Amino acid sequence: MPSKPRISLRGLRTFCVAARHESMRTAGEELFVTASAVSHQIKSLEQELGEPLFERGSRSLELTETGRSLYEDVSPLIEQLDTVAASYKTDGRRRSIRISVQPFFASELFVPRLAEFAVKHPEVDIQVGTSDESSEKHPANADLSIRLFRSPPPDLPSDLLFPLRVVPAGSPGFSKTVTVKNKTIVSDFPIIVHESHPKAWERWSAESGIGLPEDARVTRLDSMIAAARAAERGIGAALIPVPLGDRWFESGSLVRLFKQEFVADVSYYLVCKEDRAQDESIRALRDWILDTFADPR
Repeated sequence: MPSKPRISLRGLRTFCVAARHESMRTAGEELFVTASAVSHQIKSLEQELGEPLFERGSRSLELTETGRSLYEDVSPLIEQLDTVAASYKTDGRRRSIRISVQPFFASELFVPRLAEFAVKHPEVDIQVGTSDESSEKHPANADLSIRLFRSPPPDLPSDLLFPLRVVPAGSPGFSKTVTVKNKTIVSDFPIIVHESHPKAWERWSAESGIGLPEDARVTRLDSMIAAARAAERGIGAALIPVPLGDRWFESGSLVRLFKQEFVADVSYYLVCKEDRAQDESIRALRDWILDTFADPR
């Protein structure tokens, strides 16, 4: 009986990373290869399968129907292989955890304090992935995730960390130009809009009672990190999450333009993959995250 064709495991792994990020460049950064190498491996996989896995636009990368089905089937298997392999590292007692953290939370809160957990649990290997800030979904290949949800996911163990709160912020130089008369901003006030929350400025204005200029120039960006950087460089005012932005305020690179905050209709939740909820290392990381980041209120 003829043997079945063997599909490249390396190609499947690369495909899963590119599918998770919907970006060849970001996949290359995670895998420590070039974006062109990622593209080459995926094209080889598509040739092996005889099916396109991505729809490639000039500025976008989206899964085809076949690609989405393949990702849902293969990603959990790749994760299982990684977990098994990790259990054989060094003394056989190491544990590996994959956690997906939304980018701004990862850069401003989670990663800067991760060494504290590593000191307490040197036997646990942590793989941190960052993914689309707008996706209200626990990634299929993650053991844990910290993501924004309007309500806790009904089918997965989850813990509330804190609601998303934002405050207008800008560079120190920009703040000196802001003028308010009769509860309306009358100075030049360009605004930076995070595309995941396009109506946030309107809602902040309505709740604070402070009117925005009708002809305000708008810069739209697709990540909170980019929005904060743009505000830092004086491009305009951005709505910065607190306490995520506290390091920016403490350093003086950004200042609060108004004291009024806006509480959004989404909150950060710590979500766990159900079949690993009782794992000792998962429980240790969950407890540390809750102790470190959850709002005691």
